[in-house]
Amino acid sequence: MEKKRIKTISNSKPVLGINGLGRIGKLTLWNHIGRKFFSEIVVNIGRKAGTKLEDIALYIEKDSTYGLLHRYLHGYKTQRLFDNLNEEKGTTTIDGVPVTILRETRNPANIPWREYGVKVVVEATGKFTNPTAPVNSKDGSVRGHLEAGAEKVIVSAPFKVKEKDISLPKDIVTIVTGINEQEYDHTRHHIISGASCTTTCLAHMVKPLLDYFGSEKIISASMDTVHAATGTQAVLDRLPKAGATDLRKTRSVMNNIILTTTGAAKTLGLVIPEMNKIGFMAESVRVPISTGSLIILAVTLYDEPDKAPVNRNIINNIYREAAQREKRGYIKYTDEQNVSSDLIGLYGPATIIEGHETHTRTANISLNIRKLYKIPREAAASVPENIEIPITNAAIYGWYDNELGSYTNILGDLTVKIASMVYQ
Repeated sequence: MEKKRIKTISNSKPVLGINGLGRIGKLTLWNHIGRKFFSEIVVNIGRKAGTKLEDIALYIEKDSTYGLLHRYLHGYKTQRLFDNLNEEKGTTTIDGVPVTILRETRNPANIPWREYGVKVVVEATGKFTNPTAPVNSKDGSVRGHLEAGAEKVIVSAPFKVKEKDISLPKDIVTIVTGINEQEYDHTRHHIISGASCTTTCLAHMVKPLLDYFGSEKIISASMDTVHAATGTQAVLDRLPKAGATDLRKTRSVMNNIILTTTGAAKTLGLVIPEMNKIGFMAESVRVPISTGSLIILAVTLYDEPDKAPVNRNIINNIYREAAQREKRGYIKYTDEQNVSSDLIGLYGPATIIEGHETHTRTANISLNIRKLYKIPREAAASVPENIEIPITNAAIYGWYDNELGSYTNILGDLTVKIASMVYQ
């Protein structure tokens, strides 16, 4: 009976595979249940969970951050969306979309994507991020999905290549939708990174500035993300693993502000190469909330001496106009005074610019030319010792729901775009 069911799935109908049912995997399922683009969804969790399929269904249905699935999708008057739970087959229907839960294998190469007609997989475990790892790697590889029948794999995290000085495969690309999706080549790229929630927000904050000023007017830039907790952090203090160097990761997320690192600066250079010309730093601070994060972007701009200096009105107008141009809603501008919980579940925007908090300061910096350059003795008398350069420092605040509202929605747009080409 199981084999007969699998054979009846039409290859012409888009079937999505999701590997992993953690935060991004679960919310990716929510997102695509709401979209109704895929005719079926197959979720691999790779292990037994609870005592029965109903336990998994309850986990999918309820969320401590976003509430109940049916209320999120259709409002508070609606009822439960799960029907036809079949324990033996691991199947159910969620809001009319057939969903199959696979519980047998964690190795991507052994997941039966081909049998279920899955051609596009969202890799959401956070474990398979190295595109150079061979299919037969001991603990599995992202390339295993291709071996198992998928044509495209979308990784919900930045690529992480552990080996140094290794040539990157030609079939990979990092895409932030709304920024560099034109770089995706359907005929060549088979493993696609959707970057991270922070890089996605940051890219949409930086791009309008580059479009307006150009990289030549940006002297330097830095960002700090005040980031919500993630599932990798400890609920209570725990003993570090052998060889651990960052002891803060084992401290209680409930009780602390925790300094950590982010790869957003490096990944940003992949999606906006212009940023590689600019000195850029990125730092991260974790705070004890479940979602709703903030980027504080600091930019130093070169002012033209014969023009009025850059001010907060110019900066805010850049984002107002960018929000109007971006028809898909990836940039939202607001003059409201928000707090982080106001952004939870807000559908669509990669960043919400908090215009009320935009700040600028203009000043002249003095540079000693003779210390910067070796001036020939015979020319020294004609060269001024110091020059003054007008600059403006700008601070820009951008909110993002690092889980469902911002990142997962934009990852869903990327998934549909790629699947539209696969299921033609």
